[in-house]
Amino acid sequence: MFPDLPRLELDQLLGQLVERAREVMATQSRLRGLLHANQMIIGDLALPVLLRRIVEAARELVGTRYAALGVIAPDRHLAEFVHVGMPEGAVERIGHLPQGKGLLGALIDDPSPIRLHRITDDPRSAGFPPGHPPMHGFLGVPIRVRDEIFGNLYLTEKSGGGEFTAEDEELTKALAATAGVAIENARLYEAARSRQEWLRASAAITRRLLSADTADAGRPLHLIAESSREIAHADLVTVLLPTDDGRDLRVEVAVGAGAEDLPGLRVPLDGSLSGRVFTTGEPLRVSGPGEQPGVVSVAPGGLDVGPVLVLPLLGSQQINGVLTAARLRGRPAFSGEDLDMAAGFANQASVAVELAEARAEQQRAAMLDERERIAADLHDQVIQRVFAAGLSLHGVATGLGPGKATDRILGTVRDLDDTISQIRTTIFQLHRTPQAQPQGLRAHLLDVATDVAPALGYSPAVRFAGLLDDTVSDDVAEDLLAVLREALSNIARHAQARSVDVDVTARPDRLTLEVRDDGIGMAPTARRSGLANLRRRAERHGGSLTLTPHEPSGTLLSWSVPIG
Repeated sequence: MFPDLPRLELDQLLGQLVERAREVMATQSRLRGLLHANQMIIGDLALPVLLRRIVEAARELVGTRYAALGVIAPDRHLAEFVHVGMPEGAVERIGHLPQGKGLLGALIDDPSPIRLHRITDDPRSAGFPPGHPPMHGFLGVPIRVRDEIFGNLYLTEKSGGGEFTAEDEELTKALAATAGVAIENARLYEAARSRQEWLRASAAITRRLLSADTADAGRPLHLIAESSREIAHADLVTVLLPTDDGRDLRVEVAVGAGAEDLPGLRVPLDGSLSGRVFTTGEPLRVSGPGEQPGVVSVAPGGLDVGPVLVLPLLGSQQINGVLTAARLRGRPAFSGEDLDMAAGFANQASVAVELAEARAEQQRAAMLDERERIAADLHDQVIQRVFAAGLSLHGVATGLGPGKATDRILGTVRDLDDTISQIRTTIFQLHRTPQAQPQGLRAHLLDVATDVAPALGYSPAVRFAGLLDDTVSDDVAEDLLAVLREALSNIARHAQARSVDVDVTARPDRLTLEVRDDGIGMAPTARRSGLANLRRRAERHGGSLTLTPHEPSGTLLSWSVPIG
């Protein structure tokens, strides 16, 4: 039998040994939990997925009911708030997520761990909104990414109603350190992937703009805007070009939210972010319009704009315009990497547009040279041969004397004269620059015929004789155009004609317009208001209008006024 005192000491030592063993086992279990949590958060490089895994791992590691991670925005508020454990119904009742005030704001202002037994006892607590479930204990730990505070981990309501311990804080700090490394890796991966997307988009735009067989070559600015919106994950992208007077920028293309109200909007160079970027050539990144008070925004009034990128479209020798990419308020801000990559894309896209325009101008010049060659061949060879054939036939008819053969030959000579007139009209059209503004009366008359052609279902044949542009006054030319348009429109509506011939003859003292069709003719009961208007236009210049049947079918309209 041992004495009582030594036996008591032995029991105490055995109890302490068992307690230490239990503590070691608990610590070992928590260390295994920390290793498991670390494995959870390093298994994915997608940042949204990673943030949720960090929150779930922290909740499981410390054993809490609620856990959240707040991402700090440049304006020191919360840009994102990822939470787990909160019932869906409670989230809907609470409404908007925390913005970084109270204890959350204190942790942002002073990035040091905060451990509380009761939240309401701390003077920095701002309380809970209506519908928020009760919370008592609180543990907040910052997450550092290198020297930057990325966000904070928030844990509340420890399981079993216990208090957060120093060991809980140390474990959470260790998890936050691993989370910082994982977030940095995810950022680097995202930056590399984003850079690859920008480079791929730049190459795709260059290829599509310089491709000879794509319709996209005619809408390069739309391609740039659409690609920028997709890769930058922007809600609204605009492309602004300088106006002709150089005082303002004009929204040329807009894609995204509210884009339908923006094309044509003028933005002053002075007092606007776009104007500053266009003037300096330096890209800008702002967290929202409020960061630069007094500047003009290019977003619709009803659009709550947040982060914005403003990028110059740098060409080979000048700044061609400005590209803006905006996200709605509350969305993550653009990073410095976003600014650099988007600016590089904008510059390469601008150079690609210049190359496409230069190639198009080269093709246009080659086409004009070919048109000049064809016009010269028609004038110098075809017309001369047709004219010589007409003279030869006229000489044969003169030698034959009156008769059917002579009449047929003279009819052929008249057809050759009409052919020469049509060839001259074609030569005139070949000399016109495609897409150029019409100049002169001939060009305006041809444009009228082109405008009415869809209603007719075919193009009328237009022939000219004599000098028009130098001999016809402006008021007579205006009436001539109106008469031709009205005559062709009437034929399209009523005549059911398969062909229309238009002859414009300018003699030294008189201008005559003749419009012939092979339709059903003028109905006796047809309204004459349009013809009365044409007659008034002739009579006010001292001229006349006649309407006669055309053989074998159709109608001949003759409008004639004196000139000179």
